[in-house]
Amino acid sequence: MHLMETGQNAKDTNVILIGMCGVGKSTVGVILAKMMSRYFLDSDVFVQAIQDRDLQQIIDTEGLEAFCKIEEEYVTCIDVKNAVIATGGSVVYSPRAMQHLADIGIIIHLDLDFDTIRQRVTDLYARGVVMEKGQTLKSLYEKRHRLYQEYAQLTIDCANKTHEQIAEEITSRLSMQ
Repeated sequence: MHLMETGQNAKDTNVILIGMCGVGKSTVGVILAKMMSRYFLDSDVFVQAIQDRDLQQIIDTEGLEAFCKIEEEYVTCIDVKNAVIATGGSVVYSPRAMQHLADIGIIIHLDLDFDTIRQRVTDLYARGVVMEKGQTLKSLYEKRHRLYQEYAQLTIDCANKTHEQIAEEITSRLSMQ
């Protein structure tokens, strides 16, 4: 989907990064924000700051469903312009949050193969990942990957690229929109 089809202009819309844990949304987001002279917002850090506890503590205390509601509540209240926003990987479980993000920016899926994600994510049970009891990283990847593809307006293949190369590709592809 092109920005023109959404009624948005690349110069004044938010750039929203979605994707699996370990793909590099936060790192790429910081680099991208610097390259584009924009604010940077990490929605996971936003939730943690307001809740005054880390994501895993929220999940352990409140449960998965409540965590997803909390995440949805905070994501839907994001009201910024001209920013780069890195989202939590589970934001795609909320159609309401995803609609809000689509309304305020262009959604970019940072895509990476499962084997690379598995190598990068070594602290799965401590980093606040929304996973059902008994769910494997592979089944989580398969479930979310379909959702990322569904919501993305632009997909960036991150395989064998540095964070800087990914940010450069995003700016290049956005300038062509």
